[in-house]
Amino acid sequence: MLLGLSTPIEAHRRGGGLGWSSFIPRWWRPSPSEGHDGMSVNRESQDPAVAGEGHVVGGDQCQESSGRKKRSQDELPSWDFEEGTFIAEGRSILKHLGGGSQYEVYLAWDEHLFSLVVAKLLRPDRVGSERDQRDIRREVEVLHQLSHPILVRCFGAVFDGPHPHFLLEHIEGPTLRRVIKRHGPLPLEQLLPLALHIASALHYLSAEHLVHLDVKPSNIVMGMPPRLIDLSIARTHEAAARIHRSIGTDAYMPPEQCDPAAWPERIGPAADIWGLGATLYHAVVGKVPFPRPQGARESDDPTLRFPQLVAEPEPFPQEVPSLLRDLLLTMLAKDPVQRPTAAEVVTTLGPLVEILPQKLSVTRRGLRVRWARRVN
Repeated sequence: MLLGLSTPIEAHRRGGGLGWSSFIPRWWRPSPSEGHDGMSVNRESQDPAVAGEGHVVGGDQCQESSGRKKRSQDELPSWDFEEGTFIAEGRSILKHLGGGSQYEVYLAWDEHLFSLVVAKLLRPDRVGSERDQRDIRREVEVLHQLSHPILVRCFGAVFDGPHPHFLLEHIEGPTLRRVIKRHGPLPLEQLLPLALHIASALHYLSAEHLVHLDVKPSNIVMGMPPRLIDLSIARTHEAAARIHRSIGTDAYMPPEQCDPAAWPERIGPAADIWGLGATLYHAVVGKVPFPRPQGARESDDPTLRFPQLVAEPEPFPQEVPSLLRDLLLTMLAKDPVQRPTAAEVVTTLGPLVEILPQKLSVTRRGLRVRWARRVN
């Protein structure tokens, strides 16, 4: 008992008639519109309105995508947990959040942490698969290796038993994709701090010999600070260099990730820089840099499915500062060698931030900086 409130576990044991959310302190309950879960499984993830995004709900099985038509959530095997179901001792389901072809994701309550968490579970048909067991263990190993203020955290895992899963922190805030969809392009006062934060996380990942491989707007939560989430397809530098099939989210994949055979052993940290460049372009322009026609994802022509293999980015609006425009074009270079490092991205953006008086504030859309004069 804390401040006169029963814990969800105690309420369940007493068999009370109220829903579990009634026993969670009000200030712990997720907002239905702003809450996020540490993964790209938000409700807008099935919306095809963002042309060219082509990502798999949940972010868990973008890997080695073949272009085949994805099954809908209703067609995938589900645990169909009811509210209050225990998946481990002291760990109970609150509500379903989403998922992908490999995982299913639920908001949960952990009695030991006494906190909301996100439980990422292998789907029922995947529990007996050795490959899927390796995948879940690899992702947890990667998460436990990392400790950075911009990266999502892992709070433990259960690999054995009927419900193999691991816990991620529940992050409050909309994804960058949702912000763009609702409000249009980001103003520079929001974009520049965001770019610095995500670049710092990519610099750290590179120093840890890891590549994220799925940097995109739906994998960035606009909190204070913003957070980079979903490391389900992250690889070590050595493993990334051995990738031989396309992997990731089409609109945010560099050429070497779209067609590894044409760029053998070239996938590395520069791939994340390209993904960040495409993400920032989307954020400042309001659309992906390489749009494609509807249905192109199923095409056997790689240049139709991946226009970034042959095309140049769509032109920038005139109001985008030349320094930022030039940086983004360099980040989107087809040759990985021509792209800047994450540290160089920060160094290049520094003058845009430092030369102007600014005032920081926190809004529902995240961190904002009030500029005193226009950036040229």
